[in-house]
Order: sequence, then structure tokens, then C-alpha cells
Amino acid sequence: MTSLIGRDILGISDLSRVEMVEVLELAALLKSGQRSPMCQKVLGLLFYKASTRTRVSFSVAMYQLGGQVIDLNPSVTQVGRGEPITDTARVLDRYLDILAVRTFKQEDLETFAKYAKIPIINALSDLEHPCQILADLMTIQECFGQLEGMTVTYLGDGNNVAHSLILGGAIMGMKIRVATPEAYKPDPMIVEKAKKLGVEGFEIVLTDDPIEAVKGSHVLYTDVWASMGQEASAESRIPIFSPYQVNEDLLSHADQDAIVLHCLPAHRGEEITEEVIEGKHSRVWDQAENRMHAQKALMVSVLGIK
Repeated sequence: MTSLIGRDILGISDLSRVEMVEVLELAALLKSGQRSPMCQKVLGLLFYKASTRTRVSFSVAMYQLGGQVIDLNPSVTQVGRGEPITDTARVLDRYLDILAVRTFKQEDLETFAKYAKIPIINALSDLEHPCQILADLMTIQECFGQLEGMTVTYLGDGNNVAHSLILGGAIMGMKIRVATPEAYKPDPMIVEKAKKLGVEGFEIVLTDDPIEAVKGSHVLYTDVWASMGQEASAESRIPIFSPYQVNEDLLSHADQDAIVLHCLPAHRGEEITEEVIEGKHSRVWDQAENRMHAQKALMVSVLGIK
């Protein structure tokens, strides 16, 4: 897929519908072993936030491709001492073939992309989590054989995961429902962007009614109620978000074959119950595995690996 070679992926909407379909198809081929591209590329991981799945899945994906990984921990590199992003980006551009950045500010990613010629991948920012959504879409497609027309209900905080899910759903013609407390809705600019991007079949519903939101839904999706950097408000959020907990009662209002997703880490007993995350409807572990396959497909595409 030559159209993605050298491209930055700072948000899920950096992929067109055709490109997203092709990345997901490639991810499925890589997962099945039908494609085994190899390279001698070097991936840099610059993570300002803690990570388990993103760090490990990116690393294993690149190692399986035959490449190398350098973990650029800010605490042991000059970025942790205040070196400007403009300088760091231009230096890393001379050493690496691709850089995945996990940061608090979307603007940091844009600066890296401006000053580095190598592909920059958003490994999570305050605004979006595009790599997560590629894995989510892959999981939904594996379970239902399609994405178009599927109804996905997201419950909880209208955060970066919700933003990328809304945009990804718009591009793929899905019905997205987002149930949040009134004060925690997704960014209105993201919603408007999705409406402009939306293809035939896309619908977006914002509501504060969790039961109405899940009625007939094929996918129930949740995330922690306090994201990284919001730990101080975690306790105060519990009573506000408790009606949005994904539990057996809420699940009973969804489609009988509905699946449950969670991007992890999970706070069992808060946003999701033990019974649901370990129950027959859960596809959380397939979803976590698919991070590796989706990101591998993305790196193969932007690096032009044969």
C-alpha cells in the first residue's frame, strides 16, 4: 500500500476509508501467518506516560518484523531534562526509521511530525488513541465479519479513546453511541469532524442514558473513568460514573450476541464488573492481542516493508 509510505499517523482520521480497510486486511494476514514481511528498521519508543500494552505490542511487532527497538525513556534521556522537541525530533530523525510517541499533548506530536522526516505514530495523546481503535475495529470485524452498520456503544468518560472511536466509526460507516455524564461528553470539535467525515451508514448519538444507549447494541465498550494524569479526581468520579458501569444488567439490554471491549487497564468493580470482563461476551484479550497485529500492519504500511 504505497499511499501510506512515509506518512505520519497522528489521529485515526489520517487514514482514509480505503487505507483503513487495507491496514485491517493486512493485520489479519499478518495474524494468520499468510504474510511474513521482514525488515532491518529501527523503531524508537518515546513514552512520556506509563504503558504496558502499547510498549510491548509495538516492540514485539517490530522484533517479529526483524527490526530493532530503542526505548527512549524520558527519565534517562535529555528530553526529561527539558531538551526542546524541535531539537529531539531532528536528532532522532537521523537515527531512527520510525518513532512512536505517547504524550500528554497532541501538539507535541504535531511538533515531532513537523521537524522529523520519519513517520511519527501517535501511541496515545490527550486527544486521540488511533492505534487502539485499529485493534478495536479488527476485533469487531473478527467477531461479526463486518464493520459497516455495526452499532457500538461507548460508556464512561468522553476521552481520547472515545474520540478515536467516534472518528473511526465515521470513516467505516458504523453507528456510534456515546453514553457519558453531561459534563464528560466528547470534545464537540471531534463530533463535528466525525459528522463531516462520516460515510453512508454512520450515525452518532450522544446521551446521558446508559440503558437507552446499549439497547440492541452489538458492542459495549468502556475505559477507566479517570485517565492518566487525572488520578487526583478518581475517587470523586466514582459516584458520577457508577450508572455507566458495564455489568450484567446493562449487558442484558444489548444484542444477545453482543461483545464487550475494554482497552485496559481495567478497574474491576468500577467501570466494569469481574463477571462481565471474564464472561462469555468479553473479547478483551483478543482486543489486547490485536494491538500487536494492527500496529505491525501500520508499521509495514508506513515503512513500505515488502
